Amino acid sequence: MRYDPLYVRFLHYFNKERDYFECHEVMEELWLEEGRSPLYQGLLQVAVGLYHARNGNFSGAVKLLTAAVEKLERYPEHRLGIDLDKLIADSRAYLAQLRESGEEFQFYDLDVAITDPELAGLVAAVVEKAEADDAAGGG
Repeated sequence: MRYDPLYVRFLHYFNKERDYFECHEVMEELWLEEGRSPLYQGLLQVAVGLYHARNGNFSGAVKLLTAAVEKLERYPEHRLGIDLDKLIADSRAYLAQLRESGEEFQFYDLDVAITDPELAGLVAAVVEKAEADDAAGGG
């Protein structure tokens, strides 16, 4: 399968950098290019939900993660080289903890499990390039 470079960068920012703002930026660009796919929008909303949770906006996190789960549930597992069922389950558990804990919620990151070795290799290449750029002072 051919993966859009924006999607690969999204996974890099999500799983390695934990930069949910950049996740939003690259996925929104892809979402617009691909005709506003609800699948891409759901992935985007998971990232934005985590961004809000990290910054203490718990109601925003609940709203975005709820919308994300509702969109992502429409798709079969392992779509786009990832374990979508796991991401949905993890997002539901995150939502439950947000609702239970409220202001006492302790932020933690989620991972998008990559199931396609080709995609994993593409993401690893982005990670290696980013690390090389950082080491060279270019990042």
